[in-house]
Amino acid sequence: MKLNFCRVMRGLVRRFGEAEALVNVERGRRLTYREYHLLTNRIANALRGELGIGQGDRFMLILENDNLSLLHMPMFLKQEGTAVLTNMRDSLEEHRRQIEFVGPKLVILENRLLGSHLPMLRELGCVVVAVDAASDLPAGVLCLPDLIARASDEDNDVALDQTGHTAMMRFTGGTTGKGKCAMYTPDKIMACRDSFFIHTELGWDAQTRALHVAPLSHGAAMLFYPTLFSGGTSVTMNALDLGAWIDTVERERISHSFLVPTALYRLLELQNAAPRNLTSLRTLLYGAAPMSPAKLKDLLDCFGPIFVQSYAATEAAMIVSLLGKADHRTDSAEAIDRLASTGRTTPGVEVFIADEQGNELPAGKTGEIRIRCRAVVQGYYGNPEQTVAEFDQDCWHSGDLGFIDAEGYLHLVDRLKDMIISGGFNVYAIEVEAALAEHPAVLMSAVVGRPHPEWGEAVHGEVVLREGLEASEQDLIDHVKARLGSYKAPKTITFAASLPLSPVGKVLRREVSERYWAQSARSIN
Repeated sequence: MKLNFCRVMRGLVRRFGEAEALVNVERGRRLTYREYHLLTNRIANALRGELGIGQGDRFMLILENDNLSLLHMPMFLKQEGTAVLTNMRDSLEEHRRQIEFVGPKLVILENRLLGSHLPMLRELGCVVVAVDAASDLPAGVLCLPDLIARASDEDNDVALDQTGHTAMMRFTGGTTGKGKCAMYTPDKIMACRDSFFIHTELGWDAQTRALHVAPLSHGAAMLFYPTLFSGGTSVTMNALDLGAWIDTVERERISHSFLVPTALYRLLELQNAAPRNLTSLRTLLYGAAPMSPAKLKDLLDCFGPIFVQSYAATEAAMIVSLLGKADHRTDSAEAIDRLASTGRTTPGVEVFIADEQGNELPAGKTGEIRIRCRAVVQGYYGNPEQTVAEFDQDCWHSGDLGFIDAEGYLHLVDRLKDMIISGGFNVYAIEVEAALAEHPAVLMSAVVGRPHPEWGEAVHGEVVLREGLEASEQDLIDHVKARLGSYKAPKTITFAASLPLSPVGKVLRREVSERYWAQSARSIN
């Protein structure tokens, strides 16, 4: 089936025309649905006209959230090229690797990156487009505002195959290795949108004001889609600054947002220290790590029953499972155990647990989580071997270890690659991190296996303490032993001022682990 998205968005304009569609905090930019439609028409028409992007061509976007919001879903579904999204904060070397891999015809980037990126982009033969006007643009660099000004704001006749056209590609986060390039059809984007509407308790409607602070090039876009189609307002920030986040929630009367648990814990501290009017918040989603039951009780006491946890992935970019507001309780041992789950599967999504041979395991048994749903991606661009390895009959082998309990709750145990095998025992890093998080002095941690001459790997933790609080190495080891037993407890702990984080605040265990294994390799050599 084909669809003309200009007409689809024209329908949204007829319903919500003068309502705010977009607010960019840093740039002070506010666009109604009508203005947003006409602007994205211009950008799409500039791409397919003056810039010569057509079917099969790729263009890369290296942009902050405020600018990426203009060149996101409404725009790239109005033209035939494939948008390649990347994290603007990746290194120059990583951007080079990505560009060499996908071969974009042009790259649109933030002006401040021209100094570092322009020589590389010229070397690789890319047309370079600066996102902002400037009087001192280098020779040969095109100016996006000038291109937009020359383009038509009329609807075009582009009709895209909803299940066959690759509308978007983006690189996986790479928390356990080099990022792969996943491919998305328009229908997979709509599957993500629909998963939010299925879960009616999330409350997406025309009064929604969703604050996007994580990169729209990755997971934050999931909230962007239902906001647009419900007639709500997307409010963007370019980086996670919790002080600015609080200011924005209060000023813009934000109703929905996404934060990782460590950010929620810090938010709680700030709100308790200097209370602000955050009563507009209706739904706070979190993911990427389990919630500490002790800290959740404090969060519920402070903010009320507004928390939901979702499980999703780059390769299955929708709400695969949801732990709803009613499940966020700490009034019984059963309720606390349930907080360790990611909730129940979204209706219409197939999830099962498989052993190494692909056989389905019974309830309560741990194995690999495998998923079938509309949102499972087409595969990995330029990587047929990995596509074959991870996708079988439309089923994605997630690489996540988990189990489904008797009540149908999906429990994420760990990443296969993050499982530590110490003295013949399997230790799951995420479980140890959750136990550490229950200690009142711990802000965040990364648990990894470090080389050990007898056991192969020894459980090791790097811990960041909360400001003003103290704990010794033995305090934390004993704390974990009391909760998980001695074989799962870290054998050693080091204290750090900070840990490497992804743009959404997720700890990058891979970078922590690599330090220890690189040291081991050097000592052997």
